Amino acid sequence: MMKSLACRGLVAALFAAPLLARATVELPLIFADGAVLQRDQPMRVWGWSEPGAKVQVVFDGQHSDISAAADGRWLAVLPAHGAGGPYELTVHGGTDTRIVHDVWVGDVYIASGQSNMEFELAHAGNAQSEMAQANDSLIRQFKVPHAWATEPSDRLPGGRWVAASAATAGDFSAVAWFFAREIRIDQKVPIGIVNSSWGGSRIEPWMDARTAGVDPIASKARLEREDAAEEAALAATRARLARWPEVLKSNDKNAADYSAASLDETDWADIAVPAYWESLGYYGMDGIAWYRTTFTLSAAEAADGITLGLAMIDDSDRTWVNGSLVGSTERAWNGERAYRIAAGVLHAGRNSLAIRVEDLGAGGGIHGEASMLYIQPAKGPRRPLAATWKFRPAAVTLVPMQSRNQIDTLLYNKMIHPLLPLSVRGVLWYQGESNAQELQAFHYRQQFPALIAQWRRDFMQPALPFLWVQLANWISGGDTPTSSPWAMLRESQSSALTLPATAQAVTIDVGNPSDIHPTDKQTVGHRLALAARHVVYGETLVYQGPVYRAMQMENKQIRLHFDTGGSPLSVRAAQALAGFSVAGADRHFHAAAARVEGDTVVVEAPDGVEPAAVRYGWSDNPVNANLVNEAGLPASPFRTDSW
Repeated sequence: MMKSLACRGLVAALFAAPLLARATVELPLIFADGAVLQRDQPMRVWGWSEPGAKVQVVFDGQHSDISAAADGRWLAVLPAHGAGGPYELTVHGGTDTRIVHDVWVGDVYIASGQSNMEFELAHAGNAQSEMAQANDSLIRQFKVPHAWATEPSDRLPGGRWVAASAATAGDFSAVAWFFAREIRIDQKVPIGIVNSSWGGSRIEPWMDARTAGVDPIASKARLEREDAAEEAALAATRARLARWPEVLKSNDKNAADYSAASLDETDWADIAVPAYWESLGYYGMDGIAWYRTTFTLSAAEAADGITLGLAMIDDSDRTWVNGSLVGSTERAWNGERAYRIAAGVLHAGRNSLAIRVEDLGAGGGIHGEASMLYIQPAKGPRRPLAATWKFRPAAVTLVPMQSRNQIDTLLYNKMIHPLLPLSVRGVLWYQGESNAQELQAFHYRQQFPALIAQWRRDFMQPALPFLWVQLANWISGGDTPTSSPWAMLRESQSSALTLPATAQAVTIDVGNPSDIHPTDKQTVGHRLALAARHVVYGETLVYQGPVYRAMQMENKQIRLHFDTGGSPLSVRAAQALAGFSVAGADRHFHAAAARVEGDTVVVEAPDGVEPAAVRYGWSDNPVNANLVNEAGLPASPFRTDSW
């Protein structure tokens, strides 16, 4: 009898198991504790269960009852809800219940693009003070990890909601943080930032296959070629590291110390500096490695002390001279190192220099211009350090470096598609540097509006506000006397302003000519916030600089007409107006004098030039372009020709 009862119990359990399985409910990661949901719009919540399963979604007394489709996916639409919180989002599926806690309702923005959007608050200008003041738990970020897929995916690769605090805000997108801080003050509602960005990415990876015009067969073949090349490069690095077999088995807790003043360097390799170590045979290597060299001083130089220029080091360094720690910098891959060395550390004759470099990802090592590597005596000319040093990895890993952020559709498939159809208030976009090349920069004017239209369809919001940052000033090296790929891309960005519910933040005055990642993200976030206050929230305010509208010829002068946006034309810092050039029919441009007259600018053609066209700020780094309005917002670069 006992055996019979046990058998019946087992059979019952076996039959019950599928029923319990059918009751399971899975939610996307975006619907997790701490979430911010969009106010004043139908609230779309989705997830997965067994095909045909009954599911109920409950939020603040409202509920939606739905059934899972044949593929197990279900979508519930709850009524629009005003700002507030905290609430709980509850999902019932049979005997299974999922409860999401600490949910707030406010405004949600997608922040996407490449490295200047991903750029963290911890690296922005005045970072320590900014982070110390970032105690607002109702500004929250969901950072989507880097990931890619060859087909559209329903699941995010990871991520969680994080409330801003002095301890956490350093990891937020700096641009998105400064934007959110201003909008929160203006609107007084919770702000959620979904940060889905990837440094170095082109625009094509953020498009779906139809928009990008992808040939799946060609795309697959490209991936296969890149995978083969990747494996060959990593194999070459493994072979190079074979002389130090312990380094791939080590970690940063037990990495060897090579800071001593005197050291046997017999098994060390030679390495050229400055250069990323990936370009010198250490492809895909992240972690800790050491550089050593020597320099010679006279007795007088040693007694006076020196300044030691160490170029830039990706990402962190600790530096020793004659066995004494003389300087260190954390996580400043693009920051120039220059350490003052006191006399007590130095001596006449040969001095040893040892640098422990820790690379956290991508490029690693001592890099920059050769002129940045130097000894500067207190009373003498600067002289260069050696061009070849000794090098030894200490604790490293090999990480694939495939350019997945360059290939059509791959990022969209895994970092945007899984967010659909989330209700959001708008999109913040900072991308274009990777497309700022000849021909590609012009093609961007077709790609960018296409991406905007696609995302509006995807998020089921035909008028979804789209706000972007126009490329800042930077010396790219691609300028010629007649063309500029960065100016062309800026024009392509501006051309998308013909679409409704769009705006751009012009930043040609706040970049860093020598750094593609300027640290002034406060101004960028502020200008995006001004744009949002007008485009998204309907406020009447000056939100952009002068916009060129038309020209008229007046003998040897050209009069340019502008939409001033309600703020009179002006010149930055009360200087002479500059940044204009004029060409005749020969298409050769010459710098030209200009002046403000009311709502127009009058440009004087140089002697010998019969004016045919005007350009303003038409260079990668238009530092002298200083036309603004009285609110201080800069005019966007433009040209009157279509050459």
